[in-house]
Amino acid sequence: MGKKLYVGNLPFSVNDSSLRTHFATIGNVDSAKVITDRDTGRSKGFGFVEMSTDDEAQSAISKLDGSAFEGRNMTVNEAKPMEKRDNNRSGGFGGGNGGGGRGRY
Repeated sequence: MGKKLYVGNLPFSVNDSSLRTHFATIGNVDSAKVITDRDTGRSKGFGFVEMSTDDEAQSAISKLDGSAFEGRNMTVNEAKPMEKRDNNRSGGFGGGNGGGGRGRY
């Protein structure tokens, strides 16, 4: 089984197909996915590529990390597992008792 690679600093014009084609110059690509904004559908500038073998993944990292792709220097490294999110934690909006400062005297 191959490794999943994180690919960052992608041009916003890149789609799944062009990402796959670019990495196919190194070896067999099992999957290629550019991450897009769910509201606008616009690329977020990063994606993931899964190479068929570990050797191909290592080759892709060594050959493509820092290389130019449509005018931008890509970041390519081994993808880290996604951290589990805690949906019950408070989101940064504090909570209750946030009045405006207009006290009554």
